[in-house]
Amino acid sequence: MSVVEPLPTPNLWLEPPNMPLTRADLDRMPDDGRRYELIDGVLLVSPGPAIRHQIVAGNLSDLLRRACPADMLALFAPVDVVLATDTVLQPDLVVAAREDFGKQDLPGAPLLAVEVLSPSTRRFDLMLKFSRLEAAGCQAYWVVDPDTPSLIAWELQDGAYVQVAKATGGEAAHLTSPYEVTVVPADLIS
Repeated sequence: MSVVEPLPTPNLWLEPPNMPLTRADLDRMPDDGRRYELIDGVLLVSPGPAIRHQIVAGNLSDLLRRACPADMLALFAPVDVVLATDTVLQPDLVVAAREDFGKQDLPGAPLLAVEVLSPSTRRFDLMLKFSRLEAAGCQAYWVVDPDTPSLIAWELQDGAYVQVAKATGGEAAHLTSPYEVTVVPADLIS
């Protein structure tokens, strides 16, 4: 008697799809603590953030929320920023007009996107997210490096990001877009 082996089950993680992924595909991803994002139909999966990352992101969120005008929202990840059907990002922090948010996401570029750098996402945050948010018209983009600690801020001018502030340690970055706030990178670590 011969034994019939079952056919192998296709594995999304091992066999890339024939077509670019879309927002609908992203919505079917598991809720497993990882961050799932799409750039031009390519799935990017990041591990859950480290504790230091969360401390910095939480402290910056508190700072942004306290300074936030009533007609805007400053939100902590995960918030889907839908730039196209094949491009959905989850910045660590976003600020946008209240009226711009949908029930489940932000359909379009925020006024401000902030990333706290991690070893696993550093290049992605500094290159891919930077360029996609710039092209989408996000007014301001900040990155915070918890290891230094430091902050670099860019603002959109004539369709391109221009560095407007860089602060390290106890130096203060006085920022005005999308609203006035002062950030001292060393204060974000505690």
